[in-house]
Amino acid sequence: MRKSAPHERSRDTVNIWEGAKVRLRPIRTEDWQAFHVGEQDSEAARLFDAIYFPRSEEGSRAWAAQHGQRRAIGDDMTLAIETTEGELAGRISAHGCSARHGHFKYGVLVFRPHWRRGYGAEAVRLLLRYYFEELRYERASAHVYAFNEGSIALQERLGFQLEGRLRSMIYTGGTYHDEYVYGLLREEFTLA
Repeated sequence: MRKSAPHERSRDTVNIWEGAKVRLRPIRTEDWQAFHVGEQDSEAARLFDAIYFPRSEEGSRAWAAQHGQRRAIGDDMTLAIETTEGELAGRISAHGCSARHGHFKYGVLVFRPHWRRGYGAEAVRLLLRYYFEELRYERASAHVYAFNEGSIALQERLGFQLEGRLRSMIYTGGTYHDEYVYGLLREEFTLA
């Protein structure tokens, strides 16, 4: 009997959005507190996107409520990453989706207490599988800040190829940094 690759699932699998460690689900209004606490981690915010002005608890509640009611816009979507034990671990998004050209970008944020447990990698595999095998996308891209060593290692572990470098693209911590562009083709995902 052939052993399946980590991103493969048997045909009798009930939920395409669930793996061995995490499931992807809509953001819920009651998730506000975990996202609010996560936003207090300036280092993680810088690695994911940027450090923004502080948001009030009411603002976090409103953000979660808005995302909880939001449907995908085209193929752009944001989902919560939840462990199979039911603990919120972060979020993942697909954006810049072009069904016509068959490409999309993704971003993943895992809260610090859940780092280095394989949750981000599995969440990305679930998202890639859906976009490649259900929506017929041909390629995925990830933009990674040059100082984000964890994300660079994740992209390479998932089989993404470094395709370009945008010099002095990101300003944070008083310094300009490069941004790396990684890409993965559907055929590379199915062979990984």
